[in-house]
Amino acid sequence: MDWLFDHGNDPDIDEPFELPEGHTLGATSNASELTDATQEDGDAKSTEEVNSSSPQAKSLKCDDCGKLLKSEIEVQTHAARTQHINFSESSEEIKPLTAEQKKEQLEKIQKRITDKAKEKEEVEKKKKLKSEINRRKSGKELVSIKQEIQDKEMKKIAEERKRAKIEDKLARQKVKEEIERDKADRAAKFPKSSTEASVGLLVQPSATEKPTQEPTQQKEYDQTRIQIRLTNGSALTHSFGSKECLGAVRLYIQMNRTDGDSPFGLMTSFPRKVFMEDDMAKPLFDLGLVPSAVLILVKGQS
Repeated sequence: MDWLFDHGNDPDIDEPFELPEGHTLGATSNASELTDATQEDGDAKSTEEVNSSSPQAKSLKCDDCGKLLKSEIEVQTHAARTQHINFSESSEEIKPLTAEQKKEQLEKIQKRITDKAKEKEEVEKKKKLKSEINRRKSGKELVSIKQEIQDKEMKKIAEERKRAKIEDKLARQKVKEEIERDKADRAAKFPKSSTEASVGLLVQPSATEKPTQEPTQQKEYDQTRIQIRLTNGSALTHSFGSKECLGAVRLYIQMNRTDGDSPFGLMTSFPRKVFMEDDMAKPLFDLGLVPSAVLILVKGQS
């Protein structure tokens, strides 16, 4: 504490202390030079010192700044802090501090400690504030990146939905075109039979009349084109052999349908006919589904 009182006003008191490497009083080259010079002075004045008593050394003095020091330890510390190298003994006495001076010095030391603590606290606050700013900045950048990724995903989903709608629209248009084409094919294949049927309704031949022409032989088809209308409005189209059974059509529907897997039945709209379980083993030709036909799925049947 006494050392703090003595050195409290030093300008370098707050600087970190580093243990000196050398410069020990009496062990350095400067000390040797000082000793040599002292010895030379002593030799020169030996005659005078014999007759008169030399003054007693009461302190050590820094010749560079004039500061009085009590011991060699303080000299070494002062030399390490200030890099001063010139010291000598002094007859000046370091007067002890009075109670008031000690109190004043203690207040200065305490104030300096408090100021240092406040300064350190301010540095810590600034450091924490900077860290918080960096954390928030990183958080905002992360949120921005997540939002950008989410926007891209939403845009991708919207594009996929749009593409699916276009494809569905094209598929519906294709089904309509196939239906119209099927109607045109039927009209082209059976023009005479439909005409004869209409004429037969208007003119009935007499019982005694005999047909002048032999009935035309029905044409046989190896393939039939079946269009299946599902419960969700979409349609499937596939070609089957005319001798394949209706069960093959039902199996194809079960493997390719897009309206779920609920039980269903099959029917035709014109002429209206609902196919039963016994019909599943019958050929398509015998069921009148050749050369083309439209089957409709009916819910709730198996």
